[in-house]
Amino acid sequence: MSTQTAAQSRRTGRFSGIWPPILIAVLFLAAWQIFVVARDIQPYLLPAPSLIVTNFFTDLSLMWAAAFYTGTTAFLGLVLGTVLGLVMALLASRFIVVNHLVTPLAAGLAAVPIIALTPILNNMFNITSRTPRVLVTMIIVLFPMFVNVTRGLLQVKPVQLELMRSMNAHPRTTLKVLRIPNAIPFFFTGLKVAAPLAVIAALVAEYFGGPQEGLGSRIASAAANTAYGRAWAYVVASIITGLIFYLVVVAVEKWTTPWTGRTRST
Repeated sequence: MSTQTAAQSRRTGRFSGIWPPILIAVLFLAAWQIFVVARDIQPYLLPAPSLIVTNFFTDLSLMWAAAFYTGTTAFLGLVLGTVLGLVMALLASRFIVVNHLVTPLAAGLAAVPIIALTPILNNMFNITSRTPRVLVTMIIVLFPMFVNVTRGLLQVKPVQLELMRSMNAHPRTTLKVLRIPNAIPFFFTGLKVAAPLAVIAALVAEYFGGPQEGLGSRIASAAANTAYGRAWAYVVASIITGLIFYLVVVAVEKWTTPWTGRTRST
């Protein structure tokens, strides 16, 4: 009986956490629709949600194709940036000199605007390929992954380090047994920040030439042709793509490290 009660309470808790944002979204969209209709605002200034939804489902196949192209670019950049960030974090945690050299470099790369970086990479590589956009995404992803993982590797309790030293543990053993497990929550924190950023970076990079297959180029093309409802529909597709990336990371975190959620809830 207690097991059933606990299961029901968990289901109730999940529902209570889901309905408030849904209710707020519905109220916001209703207020948006009423405001546009009542004030007779033209679509080039602010299209109504009904117009956006109509364009979204009318061109659903195009939305899916563009979202898939941008999502693939974002995924490739996310993977490369994550791997590079992990390697740099491992080296920075092992060698202080590397930490002092790499941290300012990563911060400098993160400060470079995408709109300034993309044209340069387009000139360096074939503009018709996906490479410049993947590289832009990788650079944007690199900083949050490097900073968070480095912090997790270094912020180990002194008592635990003393215990490993007293056991005459090799630095590789300390890394495997102590530092990496401590860095796992930091890794997923960085990944939850980097995943939506990857979509944003890929989206913005698509504005500056190249194949007209992604969401960014579709938004620019629709706006240039005064199809503002369609442009906003592509924006909605971009939001959905970013949310999918974030929710996938959250699901992977809960599946691979369920103890982190229990630790935060206690």
